[in-house]
Amino acid sequence: MTTAPMIINTAEMAGELKRLLPAWLPTRRWFAGKGRAPAPVEPGPVSVLSPGDPALLQVLVRTGPGELHQLLLGAATSAPPGQDVVGRAGSLILYEATGDAVLMGRLAELIAEGGRRDGIAFHRVPGARIPRGLPARPLGAEQSNTGVVYGEGMMLKVLRRPVPGVSHELEMLTALGRAEGVASAAPLGWLSTTAGQEELVLGILQEFVPSRGDGWALALADARACVKNVENADGPVAPLGAFTEEARALGLATAGVHRALAGQLPTAEISAAGVTALVDGLAERLATAAAQVPELRPYTRQLGALYQDVAEVARRGNPLLAQRVHGDLHLGQALRAGHGWVLIDFEGEPGGGAAARAVPQPPLRDVAAMLRSFDYAAHHALAEVLGVPPGERRTGDPRATRQARRASAWAVHNRRAFSEGYTAAGGCDPRCRPVLLRAFEADKAVYEALYEARNRPAWLPIPMAAVRRLAASRRAAV
Repeated sequence: MTTAPMIINTAEMAGELKRLLPAWLPTRRWFAGKGRAPAPVEPGPVSVLSPGDPALLQVLVRTGPGELHQLLLGAATSAPPGQDVVGRAGSLILYEATGDAVLMGRLAELIAEGGRRDGIAFHRVPGARIPRGLPARPLGAEQSNTGVVYGEGMMLKVLRRPVPGVSHELEMLTALGRAEGVASAAPLGWLSTTAGQEELVLGILQEFVPSRGDGWALALADARACVKNVENADGPVAPLGAFTEEARALGLATAGVHRALAGQLPTAEISAAGVTALVDGLAERLATAAAQVPELRPYTRQLGALYQDVAEVARRGNPLLAQRVHGDLHLGQALRAGHGWVLIDFEGEPGGGAAARAVPQPPLRDVAAMLRSFDYAAHHALAEVLGVPPGERRTGDPRATRQARRASAWAVHNRRAFSEGYTAAGGCDPRCRPVLLRAFEADKAVYEALYEARNRPAWLPIPMAAVRRLAASRRAAV
């Protein structure tokens, strides 16, 4: 393949993308429009970041009100082997560029050089070292964003659903870099464009954290072994698994991050009006989810009462303290590095605006989300071992019943260990704020239910089990 410049008519290319993307976009996990009627696809201006054959293109695509997706595309006269092809646009083949090592290497060079290219600004953090020529490879797991690793030193996070305004992740990583004793992936640079009068961060180049794996993979493997060996309590697998020390260490790391963020960014006591806004936000998320997920509707009254309990506790003189938090914490957002756990992916929940992500929250919101993740791992491991969809049970099978109990015990054991670690590192003991913890767990389970209904319907029973449990806990408390 040559590197001779090609003439690309960007206006015609936008028209070709409008034709090709309605079939291709829904196949992406990061696409926000799953589970609803197809919306018109409106590509914005196409930027040519690197000319040649192949050329590197960047485009923002609007798929609904306030809904943007970012594409990095390769354009070539012949399809490179092994690439994810979008389709043919005239004489060119368009394909997903994050799998092309040459194009991704050029993108890193543009960040290192700084400046602007066809409407895109490239920024280098002062003093950051960005080596050239490192081999580029996409991270294997498909997530809400796309990661590209350079050698073993850098990673570019391509933000698939960028939002206008200050980048929550850039701000958080910079704050953690100023704090002492907290391991994090320091930012090296970023690329951005403008949306109206605001910056729109499109990708962040940061230090790569070598690890033994993320928390989800490690916890799931332990839970699977624990469930599988239900009748071998004296064997090499501990009756409640071997992950509890890791769970405790993860609690320590989470509290350390919260402490560092509280020291670097504003904190506040939530006012009475702020508590009302918090509770109203929880209720609004529940109503939105229940309108799309019928399975939630029988539990809306009890869950709404859980949220109102938060306001009642605050009225009784129990202040709610708020600070900047991770915003989308789960086992997959933690890497087990050689020196301990490192939290990653600080952009907050996908789909949230920049202003909403920057609002200080009680740190127990992160804690509740991580506790939900342990529950997820246990249920997912049980489904794998039983060979049935999540939530389905083999009736009349005593061994399956024992395995289900073992999975539940694994989750309880590790949730407790995480909470103990969080408390030992100076965080508020989650078990001392049961009302707030239940409310945030319920909110996360509702969010999960909506996500699963849209993306993985077979997994819907996992969050619904938590919804039923939390709704029952409210009835029991009355």
